[in-house]
Amino acid sequence: MVRLHSELDVITKESPFNGVGRITVKEILSGSEEMYGKGRVFAHTKVYPGSRIGLHRHVGDAEVYYILSGSGRYNDNGKIIEVHPGDVCYCRDGEAHSIEAMEEPVEMIALILYH
Repeated sequence: MVRLHSELDVITKESPFNGVGRITVKEILSGSEEMYGKGRVFAHTKVYPGSRIGLHRHVGDAEVYYILSGSGRYNDNGKIIEVHPGDVCYCRDGEAHSIEAMEEPVEMIALILYH
């Protein structure tokens, strides 16, 4: 199977997880079925300048952000870390995280796997 770039669904979300501003999510795989029940998100996500995915806790799953472009402030359980292209942010089951874009959009691959 090949899914062309033009065929990918793009969803715009306002104030995700009680955050600020907007993000777009382009699904690479569509949910649990395409991920053989091992996860629920595999997406190219863009957080726009001045926007933030709000702090949220993962229960029963874990999330990875692989930063493709832009710089952001990543909240890792209350510790703020500036992240850049090539950085990997990992939020384990039971932990909390958020990310905020700085001067340019933060583009990342987001992957949520079940525990």
